[in-house]
Amino acid sequence: RYPIDAIKIDRSFVTRMMKHERSVAIVKSILSLGEALDLAIVAEGVETLGQLDQLRELDCPYAQGFLLSPPVLPEEVLALLVASRR
Repeated sequence: RYPIDAIKIDRSFVTRMMKHERSVAIVKSILSLGEALDLAIVAEGVETLGQLDQLRELDCPYAQGFLLSPPVLPEEVLALLVASRR
C-alpha cells in the first residue's frame, strides 16, 4: 500500500556491527525483511573495508558511504559515472 521501494540500514547499525552482535542481528533482520517484501536494501554510512566485507558476507546488495564515494552534487553524477567506466 505504501510507495516504498527500498529500505535503508541506518549507519548506527553499520558502525556498531563490528563490535556488537545485536547490531549484526538487526542488520540480518532488516535484510530478511527487505527480501521478504521484495525491496531494495541499502546500508548507509559504510566507512571501512571491514564493514563492507561484513555486509557482503550478509549478502547486503547495496551500500553507500565515504568508503565508496564522498557526497556528489546531482549535476556531477553523470560525469562521475562516465569516468568510472573508463
